[in-house]
Amino acid sequence: MTRSVRLLLGALLLGFILSAQAAQLSVGQLMTALAGNRHGAASFTEKKYLAILDQPVESSGELLFIPPARLEKRTLKPKAETLVLDGDVLTIERRRQTHVLQLRDYPEVAGMIESIRATLAGDRKALERVYHLDLQGSSERWTLVLIPLDAKVGKVVARIRMVGTQDEVHTVEILQADGDRSVMSIQKTASP
Repeated sequence: MTRSVRLLLGALLLGFILSAQAAQLSVGQLMTALAGNRHGAASFTEKKYLAILDQPVESSGELLFIPPARLEKRTLKPKAETLVLDGDVLTIERRRQTHVLQLRDYPEVAGMIESIRATLAGDRKALERVYHLDLQGSSERWTLVLIPLDAKVGKVVARIRMVGTQDEVHTVEILQADGDRSVMSIQKTASP
């Protein structure tokens, strides 16, 4: 191979590497894009894989996110249930009963819930208080993996994996410390 051919191949390879690095999305870029969302309305389908069951439990419904602190999950099927996170208060409505929880009293649950809300809000600081962030991919398809830093959260959640494009989250997979997991597929709908 001649020197000029090696230089040409080297230049092409360098150009390819630089192009790939430029396309790599940073955590800061992702958080900025997500923070730019004003409202988020979506439908969801969630499958929960539990060790005690042979088949996954499937549910579906609607999600609503109103930045910076309100997240609603309305399960419509198979049974109606509403979870509303507003600030640090979680309200659960199920079977005509309402339960109100202060997240500060349940740090393990708070860590799991905050991961979704903080990601949707593009709140990097809130995420980094509880999780180590590992982002791979470009704006066209990214994967954000959250690993708990806090031992109490780690007793409940082993990892959370989110997949999306641009400023939208399409999949949230939660692997619990006991091996159970849930996978939520999200389809954006018109803003409220």
